[in-house]
Amino acid sequence: MEKNKKKSVYLVGIGGIGVSSLARYFHSEGFKVSGSDASSPPDDFKEKGIKVFTGHSKENLPKDADLLIYSHAVSFENPEIKEAERRKIEIQSYSEALGELTKKHYTIAVAGTHGKSTTTAMISKVMIEAGLDPTVIIGTKLKEFDNTNFRKGKSKYLIIEADESSAGFLNYYPKIALINNIEEDHLDFFNGINDILDTFKKYITENVKNETLVINSDDKNIAKIKKYFAGELLEYSIKDNENEKIKLSVPGEHNIYNALSVLCVSRKLGIKKEVALKALYNFKGTWRRFDEEEVTLNDGKKIKVINDYAHHPTEVSVTIKAVKEKYPDKKITAVFQPHQYKRTYHLFSQFREVFSSSLGVVDSFFITDIYSVKGRESEEIIKKVNSEMLCDGVDAVSYSGSLKETGELLKKNLQEDDVLIIMGAGDIYCNLINNINS
Repeated sequence: MEKNKKKSVYLVGIGGIGVSSLARYFHSEGFKVSGSDASSPPDDFKEKGIKVFTGHSKENLPKDADLLIYSHAVSFENPEIKEAERRKIEIQSYSEALGELTKKHYTIAVAGTHGKSTTTAMISKVMIEAGLDPTVIIGTKLKEFDNTNFRKGKSKYLIIEADESSAGFLNYYPKIALINNIEEDHLDFFNGINDILDTFKKYITENVKNETLVINSDDKNIAKIKKYFAGELLEYSIKDNENEKIKLSVPGEHNIYNALSVLCVSRKLGIKKEVALKALYNFKGTWRRFDEEEVTLNDGKKIKVINDYAHHPTEVSVTIKAVKEKYPDKKITAVFQPHQYKRTYHLFSQFREVFSSSLGVVDSFFITDIYSVKGRESEEIIKKVNSEMLCDGVDAVSYSGSLKETGELLKKNLQEDDVLIIMGAGDIYCNLINNINS
């Protein structure tokens, strides 16, 4: 997109964690930026002069709009998209717009079912410390980026998350592509693991092609597709840490894997190992990925709260293990809000296995009602699964109902100096502490 040809960009779903980063990018490039969202805009938009409409209407679309970008969560029946079609304004999805940027930069793209945001943040910190001054578009908030998801750099480098959820990463053309892991997920879009593997295979053979691919050699699903890649292949394994001796401030073996992949990238870029290791040690984590805070409840009890975006069985498992690793002598209470009926239904057995294995790891484990994503659920699936079924016969977990009911249970359960883990990709983060204190 040439700067002299596109002056006004309108973003539908501008408040989302992905689209908002693009809004910040275009604003930093001197474009006139506006958009709409169902909820309130991010705090910094008003001071930047980014106008945001609450709700969607064809009248919102500026008369001078040159480009409309829409979130993948937005329906094609959205009135602003329809108006843009009528006016023959260029329309791009979030991933299509981001894909255009990857062609103009030396792009480093982080893919995989788990750990994309954390790994992207780690690479960003290492490259910044090494003086490479990258631009970063990330799917989470970082304190180093003024609690936003975007950093404007002055170099050729662009670091992004390559999200596979709706095959969006097939729009990206990185110089360095990283894949940490591949598991079955996003089954509202994919038809099982083979469909997911075919999509990743297409990504590495058509998008990455003859560039550099960094992969986790311990991952059994990555092993099934790596033979198709024709470019420079850089592999890492957990065994490598015997030599690398990575020390992190964030817990968990999964973060060691993330850091090992970052070392591969840093070597490719010519960054000194000691610079990379120091930056990794000083990395403090990201928003809603093992995000810790001290909370004083209304009754005066002080507890440690760990918020995590975990919504896949593997993520739930590694989160509670990491908490136990960091706080082996504390009383630990975990609460998980399942995200989407379809994901819960298709990964039902895996969730129950994880819940069973938590016995002895956490002291109490509550499962709330499923968070339903509007427009992405079918009545047929909703009738087939619920949280009570997830808990039935599994001694390690208890069904706790709504977030309000869960808050009431926690009031009775939590004691001074306890650790509370809050997990889920829905509204649990916003509401549970308020319900405990109500």
